[in-house]
Amino acid sequence: MKPAETKKSGGFTGAAANYIDERTSISTAVKELGRKIFPDHWSFLLGEVALYSFVIILLSGSFLTFFFQASMAEVHYDGSYVPLKGVEMSVAMASSLDISFDVRGGLLMRQVHHWAALLFVASIGLHMLRIYFTGAFRKPRELNWVIGFVLFILAMAEGFTGYSLPDDLLSGNGLRIIDGMVKGIPVVGTWISFLLFGGEFPGTDIVGRLYSLHILLLPAIIVALIAMHLLFVVVHKHTQYPGAGRTNNNVVGYPVLPVYAAKAGGFFFIVFGVVMLMASFFTINPIWNYGPYDPSPVSAGTQPDWYIGFADGALRLIPPGLEMVWLGHTWSFNILIPLVGLGLFIAVVLFYPFLEAWVTGDKREHHILDRPRNAPTRTAIGAAGVTFYAGLWAAASSDIIATHFKLTMEGVIHTLQAVVILGPFIAYFITKRVCLALQKKDREIVLHGYESGRIVRLPGGEYIEVHQPVDEYERWKLVSYNDYKPLTVKPNAQGKISAVQKVRAGLSRWFFEDRIAPVGTKEIEESHGDHH
Repeated sequence: MKPAETKKSGGFTGAAANYIDERTSISTAVKELGRKIFPDHWSFLLGEVALYSFVIILLSGSFLTFFFQASMAEVHYDGSYVPLKGVEMSVAMASSLDISFDVRGGLLMRQVHHWAALLFVASIGLHMLRIYFTGAFRKPRELNWVIGFVLFILAMAEGFTGYSLPDDLLSGNGLRIIDGMVKGIPVVGTWISFLLFGGEFPGTDIVGRLYSLHILLLPAIIVALIAMHLLFVVVHKHTQYPGAGRTNNNVVGYPVLPVYAAKAGGFFFIVFGVVMLMASFFTINPIWNYGPYDPSPVSAGTQPDWYIGFADGALRLIPPGLEMVWLGHTWSFNILIPLVGLGLFIAVVLFYPFLEAWVTGDKREHHILDRPRNAPTRTAIGAAGVTFYAGLWAAASSDIIATHFKLTMEGVIHTLQAVVILGPFIAYFITKRVCLALQKKDREIVLHGYESGRIVRLPGGEYIEVHQPVDEYERWKLVSYNDYKPLTVKPNAQGKISAVQKVRAGLSRWFFEDRIAPVGTKEIEESHGDHH
């Protein structure tokens, strides 16, 4: 190209860029975004793993939509997989087999899609655990916690709808369980099932309906919520760990442009590469082994994807015979109890930031994260919730546990029932005691330093161990938390104390009664004087 042509091309490009920038102010937005600091700590990458997994889901899913046919019309399979030749199945099942055996790269893309979906749900869950145990959900980030948890629920719904599309034996059994749970709702259950499936199970077009949810409605909502989540992250800025940056020349992170953008791009390809390796070497959901859905050959050992395990486990742990006929309707409490219990559990998790703020009376903004040991009651509640979830999750594999370890089915069920009921209380007590013990240890370290292992004999013949004092940075990290105290109940204008205030005061005492006060400046000075 001649110089004049280069100049002309550059002028046109510059004019176009100016035209766009004058009408969108995109350069200002990019400049401001580029200045944002992203923390340089590995735990903040869990949210990125979730984001990158969703991008992989969109890319692989776009490929699969060109070949999948969401129809329940019956055909006889005539593809490359010989063991199923001539078997009657739905068009959805046949097209899934064609993707696996007749489309170049189809099986790889199916497995990439499935593994990325599992990683998406798992990374959101781990990301929320990090946020919970460090207190990152507090003001002004309560709404972002709600958005993140709704994303977690939608991710499970997205995974389940995709898992059900091939119309194989496993997906059909999963839908049958959903149908049974819906029909277990008194009065309206049968009507909801009829509306959902378009008639009596399995309906005439349940795959088409799930396909619309899977590729249109749910992804659109997820994309919108991810955009809102990231917007709030930019507006509120990132939280930081206490003392972050000491090992990084007092830098708590890197600006998005150019450093972090380059690192994030590289991390995306690492995540993509790991998912590709998993899809290449580890088979998942081999629908050709299960065959098309048929209600007669229901086999033991069939398991849903791991993220649905807690709901399946709740159904398995409920004792049988909890049914009664009342007002002309059958009330199946073996279904209603899990539905109500899981609904309450989800509601508590969803609104926990607001519940804690109400109990503690803490209305300040928080941008420094808590060490989990410095919030013992919150950490203990989290451990109890994780134990409850883990017990339900393990119950989804009760038959596998029984057969692999040669145990009785009743023994496994009874043990897991005890884990779900008693386990959270045990986990709460142990975790809180451990947190308080760690706080006591930190207090001793601040006042007396670390054990150095050096023994000194005093003039009087006494032997003592010389302790190594902590530096100012380490001391600040160990004492930089607030000493919250139970709320004081005050009467209202009429001189009365309402029942709500009494409940709040009782919860506040429970939350803060057992606590270790951080070391004050006076105590540190006195301790140093004793050492001298």
